[in-house]
Amino acid sequence: MTATTRSLLAEFVGTFFFFSIGAGAIIANDVSGGQVGLIGVALAHGLALAVVVSMFGPTSGGHFNPAVSFALAVGGAFPWPRVLPYWIAQLAGGILAGLFALAVYPEKSRIATHLGTPAVAAGVSDAAAILLEAGLTLFLVLAVFGTAVSPSAPRIAGFGIGLTVLVDILAGGPLTGAAMNPARYFGTGIPALFFERWWVYVVGPLGGGLLGGLLWRYVFAPVVPAVSTQR
Repeated sequence: MTATTRSLLAEFVGTFFFFSIGAGAIIANDVSGGQVGLIGVALAHGLALAVVVSMFGPTSGGHFNPAVSFALAVGGAFPWPRVLPYWIAQLAGGILAGLFALAVYPEKSRIATHLGTPAVAAGVSDAAAILLEAGLTLFLVLAVFGTAVSPSAPRIAGFGIGLTVLVDILAGGPLTGAAMNPARYFGTGIPALFFERWWVYVVGPLGGGLLGGLLWRYVFAPVVPAVSTQR
């Protein structure tokens, strides 16, 4: 098996694991009458991501998010030709997670939560929702750059990235679901046939990823001292 195939399989399996736990917590919250709560949903997403980043990071980089792959390419830390294959693997893993949820959870809760698909709350405008998703994604991709990409990064990539998702959901979950991830929306949205305000979850995360990649590349990336050739 080639290294490329291994990395794509890692993205597929890791995304399936991540979304199955995250979306599952949202559906389980409905099944339990709210006992899981916002904190439980945030913990499920954050801890699941921390585990899969730690597990598959050495194999694929541990993206599990098209916005992260895009941001890394913009920031010069990931080759552009690999972005689309990663997106496909991430979306496929997400759809499998949605199909898994469709098979195991009670119908009433599946319908009520749209298989755990993020949604914009009533009274939140498209502009505000896009801005929120962009801002939360910006925090996430900067955490990826700072804890996993930087040559001086501390060895806390899984913990730091998962913790960022956790706090982002606490801050934005009640407003947009705090997806920060187009595949997180479409992975469950496609099996649920739920596409309400889908553009929020494309424009927002990719916009935040673009800004994060540019900030890293031109502002925050560590400067490597030039090697003198003089004798």
